[in-house]
Amino acid sequence: MNVPLPATGTVLAAVAALLLIAVLVEPARRVALHYGLTDRPAPHKAHRKVTPYLGGAAIVVATLVPTAFAVDLTGSRIWLILGAALAIALLGLVDDARTLRPSTRMAVEALLATTVAIGGVRLHLVAQEQVDLVLTVGWIIVVTNSFNLLDNTDGALATVACATAVPLSVFAVVAGAPDLAVLLLCLAAACTGFLLHNAAPARIFMGDSGSLFIGFLIATGAAMVAPGRAPVDRSSILLLIIFVAAVDTGLVLTSRQLAGRSWLQGGTDHVAHRLLRTGVGPHALLGTLFLVSSTAGLVAVLVSAGVVPGSTALLGTIGAVVLLIVALMQVPSGYGRSARHAQRTPAPAPAHAGDTVRG
Repeated sequence: MNVPLPATGTVLAAVAALLLIAVLVEPARRVALHYGLTDRPAPHKAHRKVTPYLGGAAIVVATLVPTAFAVDLTGSRIWLILGAALAIALLGLVDDARTLRPSTRMAVEALLATTVAIGGVRLHLVAQEQVDLVLTVGWIIVVTNSFNLLDNTDGALATVACATAVPLSVFAVVAGAPDLAVLLLCLAAACTGFLLHNAAPARIFMGDSGSLFIGFLIATGAAMVAPGRAPVDRSSILLLIIFVAAVDTGLVLTSRQLAGRSWLQGGTDHVAHRLLRTGVGPHALLGTLFLVSSTAGLVAVLVSAGVVPGSTALLGTIGAVVLLIVALMQVPSGYGRSARHAQRTPAPAPAHAGDTVRG
């Protein structure tokens, strides 16, 4: 089924995504509680009550169903993206139910990334086809997991996903990929609706099923439509699209390396946690994340329009990432705090799904 007018179809699909997420979240919450798909409080976590998962399942359905009805799945790579995104969401759902080994998760992610890369999703950063394929696979895996790591605080990932998917949908329209634009706008709409239940204090978490799904769609969507004839332009736009995720991942890896902790071990050492420790409130935090993500997206649009040189944007973005990591490293990571101190400190919302060990 296709809507005759593309603009009308896009609007209807986004509205349908909002309605679906509104209808599906509460049933998903109840099912998660009934079957014990929950995140329970623990010493290394900040939340103090049992909180259900399965919010990600609602996001997946609210994104994919309107998209499937609004676009033509024949003669397009969109069907491949939808199938792979659904598969990685199922992987996350299994991981939510029973924690998988990191090697198992990585193997499945690599398989799905390779599948879409062979199917035509490419970064087009280098002329050598095989090298570009490897770079594309690496990009999809890294970005997918970086967005997975962002799901560490109430509403954080849903907020960043909204701010990221919208400029990407603009790029998709310019690139002549209206089907992908519909998919990305449905994702933004679903995440917007989910925020009503996931903002602090969260009533439901999206879990790995939602965070991996979001990360995979952002990664593949960016690879397909990031504009720029020169590799430096495309590189700057790609980095700007994932700016917040890049800062968060770089901060976590650096702090855990310096602390002698495993990169895979959970902790309240993310960007959001540190900002909360500086006194930023939960709702102001989401506003900050949205503003930073939106600003990065706007700069990416300016680069694509030729207003900002790609080389300047790339150097500036790399510098901003490094400076933010250094600045945030000055805020306590939360390692080694006593339980009493943790209760006195303004508690960041849980790192419930961003790490192999939740929290």
